Amino acid sequence: MGIPLHQVVRIGSYLLKKRLTGVKRYPLVLMLEPLFRCNLACAGCGKIDYPDEILNQRLPLEDCLSAVDECGAPVVVIAGGEPLLHKEIDQMVEGIIAKKKYAILCTNALLMEKKLDLFKPSPYFTWSVHLDGDREAHDKSVCQKGTYDRAVAAIKAAKDRGFRVSINCTFFNDADPERVARFFDSVMEMGVEGITVSPGYAYERAPDQQHFLNRTATKNLFREVFKRGNGGKNWRFNQSTMFLDFLAGNQEYHCTPWGNPCRTYFGWQRPCYLLGEGYAKTFKELMEETEWDKYGTGNYEKCADCMVHCGYEATAVTDTLANPLKAAWVGLRGVKTSGDMAPEISLANQRPAEFVFSRHVEKALADIRARDASKAAE
Repeated sequence: MGIPLHQVVRIGSYLLKKRLTGVKRYPLVLMLEPLFRCNLACAGCGKIDYPDEILNQRLPLEDCLSAVDECGAPVVVIAGGEPLLHKEIDQMVEGIIAKKKYAILCTNALLMEKKLDLFKPSPYFTWSVHLDGDREAHDKSVCQKGTYDRAVAAIKAAKDRGFRVSINCTFFNDADPERVARFFDSVMEMGVEGITVSPGYAYERAPDQQHFLNRTATKNLFREVFKRGNGGKNWRFNQSTMFLDFLAGNQEYHCTPWGNPCRTYFGWQRPCYLLGEGYAKTFKELMEETEWDKYGTGNYEKCADCMVHCGYEATAVTDTLANPLKAAWVGLRGVKTSGDMAPEISLANQRPAEFVFSRHVEKALADIRARDASKAAE
């Protein structure tokens, strides 16, 4: 496992406290998006096609740190967009660490070497570099040649300075298991501490809608990948063993979207990091007023094919806590890569998709333009 022991202990203590106090819904990881602007334009991304007026907005530092306090999750993933474009990103990381939270800074690494001096190594800080496979696969995924080499150079530079570095990778339906396995081998040779994997989710705003994985394809892909790595034991992952077992079709999990709440410029995103179907003004409002039972595989058409960690990692971690012997057995034997899969969730009663994502964009644009007009009139 690529997660440090002290982090496992602190998160375990947090989860146990929540369990013992009878809290039904609680966050595990805060997904903090201080901006949407990026210096890449990946075909599978649903975050960067907003109008420039919105792409130019930034969550202020004080709002970001207030969200950390408001949410209370032990881990904060800073995503985007490209977070290194935020002028207060170093203060943001420092502020999160000062609160004894684990800060994970996601980046495409194009600016990483240039900005390394802004940060200091800490057991509470991890760089998470976006790599979607080997050189050819990654550069194709991000639609720009040369990005793989720059990312690998940044990883080496950060490792040389004593930083903890992991990678995060998203795979689509054109992923080849043999190449993915070789890529994981090469990543281990780079000395990265861990890998975060995710099947590509069908962002409704993404330009490329042809290469997202359905659940059957996801399970078959990860079975074939893990088969080439001793049930996945040859590689270090920044994810629970039970989540990896779920990806390979061996666990029947339901989504817990409140486990990874997302704070963006628009507010607290409902219901999760992947779907923007309304926003709450406060974390309390998000948790108490969101109609959670309306979402998730089997409940909502948009969620039918989702197996992404932001919805299911919290489920897997909760299962690990509730069934430690089962989790230990999976950890010892590795992910099962043959035989029957767990039953799939029925889609018979799911409600049809609603396409409402533009409402918050229109409202935000109206607010920005009204604010700009007021300033101009002063």
